[in-house]
Amino acid sequence: MSELVPGTGVDAAVVPLTHAPLPADEVLIGRPTSATHPLATLGEVEVGIWEMTPGTASDVEADEVFVVLSGHARIEFIEPALPAIEVEPGSVVRLAEGQRTVWTVTETLRKIYIA
Repeated sequence: MSELVPGTGVDAAVVPLTHAPLPADEVLIGRPTSATHPLATLGEVEVGIWEMTPGTASDVEADEVFVVLSGHARIEFIEPALPAIEVEPGSVVRLAEGQRTVWTVTETLRKIYIA
């Protein structure tokens, strides 16, 4: 599936995604995989679907807002140090460019991102 054409739509909860293992230097626990599928580019903003299977991994974030469609995870904010949050369907989260995080996914997490 390619990017959406104006006037079309998809069910983001069931769009098939092709997963790949996360880079070994990011994986802390387990063997999580992830997949990304861009849906649209609006100016310099990308909208897409991202998914991660269970496991724990570190990340350096992009500037984005996301909405969780399915799954469950705990996000720890390492730099800057902030309280950890639990995300589940319906959660809306704002991340900032350069934040260092640790994601512990306990149920495959699928989100729509705007970055």
